[in-house]
Amino acid sequence: MTDFRHAVKHWLDAISAVSRVGTPELSHYTALDNLFDAVGNELSPKVRAVVHYSESSSGQPDLGFFSGENTDPDRGVVEVKGADADLDTLIASEQVDQYWQTRKLVLVTNLREFALVGQDNGGAKATLERYSLADSVPALDELLEHTTRESNRHGVSLGEYLLRVMSHRSTISEPRDLARLLASYARDALQRVEQAAEEEDSLATIREAIEQALGMSFESEDGGRFFRSTLVQTLFYGVFAAWVLWARAGDTKRFTWEDTRKHLRAPVLRMLFHQITDPGRLERLRLDEVLDWIEAALDRVDRKAFLTRFSEGEAVQYFYEPFLEAFDPNLRKQLGVWYTPREIVRYMVACVDRALRDDLGIDKGLADERVYVLDPCCGTGAFLVETLHRIAETEQASVGATWAESVRQAAATRVFGFEIMPAPLVVSHLEVGLALERLGAGLSPDQRAGVFLTNALTGWEPEEPSCPARAKSSVGGT
Repeated sequence: MTDFRHAVKHWLDAISAVSRVGTPELSHYTALDNLFDAVGNELSPKVRAVVHYSESSSGQPDLGFFSGENTDPDRGVVEVKGADADLDTLIASEQVDQYWQTRKLVLVTNLREFALVGQDNGGAKATLERYSLADSVPALDELLEHTTRESNRHGVSLGEYLLRVMSHRSTISEPRDLARLLASYARDALQRVEQAAEEEDSLATIREAIEQALGMSFESEDGGRFFRSTLVQTLFYGVFAAWVLWARAGDTKRFTWEDTRKHLRAPVLRMLFHQITDPGRLERLRLDEVLDWIEAALDRVDRKAFLTRFSEGEAVQYFYEPFLEAFDPNLRKQLGVWYTPREIVRYMVACVDRALRDDLGIDKGLADERVYVLDPCCGTGAFLVETLHRIAETEQASVGATWAESVRQAAATRVFGFEIMPAPLVVSHLEVGLALERLGAGLSPDQRAGVFLTNALTGWEPEEPSCPARAKSSVGGT
């Protein structure tokens, strides 16, 4: 997560100074140019803004975005008007339409609002994404009286909005790049959910269902934030996991976020996704627009290059961790979400397998049908995946052609994972499913991996009397 508060403050200070003595739009070009360059420097290749560049086609945009050594504004053009201009009127104007006809991507701004005008799925002109600092000139004037406060408020989100604008035309091939882009959208989604929660708890039914299933309560303000953050992550991981499965299947039909429902096998995940994406709830939370952004981002991915990385079995290292780090680094630390190196996972699973053989006399080790495996806090499934790999190695050497069915049965009936957080549960199901596919032992449509959303610390019947304890554990409580 890049912090652009310093650059945004410089920009706000500049427009505050020149608005008192300059002309409505011309005096703000330099300030905008500096802001755009500060953001563009974070991209690879870097994107630079050029004021009144030489344009051979019709019209003369105020600025153009150029990547690397390009001499053509390959990342779009910019139209600037004064703060008293109405943005929607400007978007519909003949001038912007002329630029759009030529470049197909125009960032329109009146200094207090921004709108990216591009193409919808059918190629028609459409407003893709907006950002608002102030909804009126008086509101902007008030904002400019407190540039330090407002740069702290808008520094990260405005900077990331401009990053998305400048990278809108770039192809995505690296999982880390997609993770950071989706994390940027996820922060916007979380902000919308938080705002809606202040007015009305639209997620009460989902919250109650999860609390009942896990035997825990999301108490206090911190618990509520944790719950909402978890739901946003689950929404994003769910769409992403469905897209990965869709892409691996080689489907030529365009992926839509609605396709997610048919790719999530775990009933609890289907239930969560169905409830979150209820049309009425989506509208109240204003998440329908964000889901469209996710869909558009996934449409830009170079599927072959991207899936090559995923075929290496490192989705967690290359996607989940970068996503969570960019989405909420503090939450990542609080939850202890850290990537366990594959070498350590392999060593620990191998030690268990060897102990079963040497110490307990179970010749097939983990592959023996009498052995049940449980990871009570499985996270993203690293130990489950390695266990299945170990079972596959043994079965291939001992049972011949029927080994794949043995591995499938193990994954469905005796290798179990419990996870208390829905978000990593999605990743765990994805990781186990992809691992089985790589082994040539993919689950059938009526099978599912033995990974469950549950609280491993509650619901047990003690064999001996124990000290009294609360019936519910608390997340985020005091």
